[in-house]
Amino acid sequence: MKNKFSRADAVVLAMVGMVAFSLAACGGKVQGNTYTGNGGIVVVEFKSGGKAFIATGPVSTPCTYTESGNKVTLVCEGKPLEFTVDDEGSLIGPPDGFVARLTKKK
Repeated sequence: MKNKFSRADAVVLAMVGMVAFSLAACGGKVQGNTYTGNGGIVVVEFKSGGKAFIATGPVSTPCTYTESGNKVTLVCEGKPLEFTVDDEGSLIGPPDGFVARLTKKK
């Protein structure tokens, strides 16, 4: 039985793999973006490598974050805060929290 996998198929498969790897390496939805909320009092800046900073007024705190699908978990001073990325690209936090909604800064 002859192998039906041609050289052209191998090239296409390799290109698809490289594109998928490139997209994954570019980071998630929030990396490189800054979000604001609560009338501009709260600012969250997402950096590369899972690092972030949250500022409330003049006070800035270093944090870490992870992304999984449309969920972003921000951990500051050991306390996790989970957000959902909505269709508009905003971050939706706990409805009764200080950061219930953060919008992407343009």
